[in-house]
Amino acid sequence: MPTWKRWGNDDIPEVLRALGSARPAPQPGSAEPVEAARPVDSSVVERAVYLDGHRVDRPETIGEVRDCLSLHETEASSAPMAWIGVHGASEDQIHELAATFNLHPLAVEDAILAHQRPKIERYGDTLFVVLRAATYEDRTETVAFGEIHVFLGPDFVITVRHSPDPSLKPVRDRLEANPELLALGPEAVLYAVADYVVDGYGPVVAGLENDIDEIEAQVFESDPTVSRRIYELSQEVLGFQRAVRPLLDVLHHIEDGFAKYGTKEELQNNFRDVADHATIVAERVSGFRESLANILTLNATMVAQTQNEEMRRLTEAGMAQNDEVKKISAWAAILFAPSLISGIYGMNFAKMPELSWAEGYPFSLALMVLVCGTLFVVFKRKKWL
Repeated sequence: MPTWKRWGNDDIPEVLRALGSARPAPQPGSAEPVEAARPVDSSVVERAVYLDGHRVDRPETIGEVRDCLSLHETEASSAPMAWIGVHGASEDQIHELAATFNLHPLAVEDAILAHQRPKIERYGDTLFVVLRAATYEDRTETVAFGEIHVFLGPDFVITVRHSPDPSLKPVRDRLEANPELLALGPEAVLYAVADYVVDGYGPVVAGLENDIDEIEAQVFESDPTVSRRIYELSQEVLGFQRAVRPLLDVLHHIEDGFAKYGTKEELQNNFRDVADHATIVAERVSGFRESLANILTLNATMVAQTQNEEMRRLTEAGMAQNDEVKKISAWAAILFAPSLISGIYGMNFAKMPELSWAEGYPFSLALMVLVCGTLFVVFKRKKWL
């Protein structure tokens, strides 16, 4: 049975030399074969190890992150920190992260399923935070929501995004440009992410406020499509409120743990600032809901008023039409009476007493006038004429 040798990291150069020597030389006129590129995990946006706020290494794979941390921990007096950014990771990749950094199964399950409300949970020395980002789409005048999961350990941060927007690259760039803040550790990354999410609420608030102003104008213009837009905007405001209000509880929970977990004073002030901004946004969103409720009531009142006016106009038109029908009916009855009398005397019977009567013609005329006059008086008293 052949014996296989287990190669270590120190043997890699030797292996590469052996592979190079074993490769056949290219024939004259033939192209040099190109080595296959190493597969790259496209879901991992960034892998970096930081020491004193500066990037010192970029591991090629998730499995190498721990080795880099151990290496730099022995070389420096301060503790290094790894930050892994993931977007659209598969279930297997999330499990690989969990095995590498000893993440709790319940937090891993939430990260896989997604669609979580903003919350904060602690599992031993690992903190799991869910944030809901929001962006305003000017083209469609709608609010798009994203979801960010953050795992914080003593020496690592894992950010898992379940939507393309918002990208966390501006957060990483901001922290790398401020090494003093990044040197404060994983909590500094959590602060920067939370601050970035809350700052992103500003354009959403401005966009919703502009939409509400437009809806108010539509209501007073009696736009028939405004009711649907009020409903759709109410749903967007409700979804925005579900993203903001639980975030206040998350930030307050972080504040409650300042003393227990020894949070640096600078980070304490930063987290309080984020909580203040989030509180302002939450109050504005509550005001939006009240405004939309008032607008909906006003629109219902104006629609009812418009309908009443239409009914009144229809009723008036119906009454006028009835008056015309009465007049036509009255004149038709008046004109029908002479026709009836003349029709009787126009029958071709051989024996009719009145045909030989000398006063028959004046009598028929007088009878016609009497009947027509009687009908005219009756219809006049009934206000048909």
